[in-house]
Amino acid sequence: MKQQANLIRAGQVIEHEGARWTVLKQQIITPGKGGAFIQVEMRNLKTGNKTNERWRTADTVERLTTEDRDYTYSYTDGENLVLMDPETFEQIMVPVSILGESAPFLQDNMPIVLALVEGDPVGITLPPQVTLEIVEADPVVKGQTASSSYKPAKLSNGVKTLVPPFIEAGERVVVRTEDGSYVERAKG
Repeated sequence: MKQQANLIRAGQVIEHEGARWTVLKQQIITPGKGGAFIQVEMRNLKTGNKTNERWRTADTVERLTTEDRDYTYSYTDGENLVLMDPETFEQIMVPVSILGESAPFLQDNMPIVLALVEGDPVGITLPPQVTLEIVEADPVVKGQTASSSYKPAKLSNGVKTLVPPFIEAGERVVVRTEDGSYVERAKG
């Protein structure tokens, strides 16, 4: 299905130069002189290589239709994730590489959405937030105001994030899976 380049969004799958690419980021740039263009960061679905491409906003690209299916993450087997269909209990294997930067946030028995193009897995969407434990947190610097200052902390999955000064090591917090940013203290 053809679509204008300025309608490209993250998560879409496009065909470019004979290969399938998943869109990671897009940004419309309007220079002071000349027409606007869209810059797209994308990953090749076969090789895993990343590239940046620019199109004029009036250009058209071939967008592939994706089918989303619900699965539950079971475990990792070498270079593959083992996913289970929650209705039929069938297991499928998909390469770890399609997780991209959200890989550290994958947890056992987590419900995920697998995007397929013509039966081939092209992307995984995790729940928007996960609860993790803080394993390391810098001490509070005296005189910092609580409203705007955040301190570095390390999550139990190894990801570094910024948390409010009142968060200590050992506490559980809710973070976004897209970028690891702090949302709130875990309840309960």
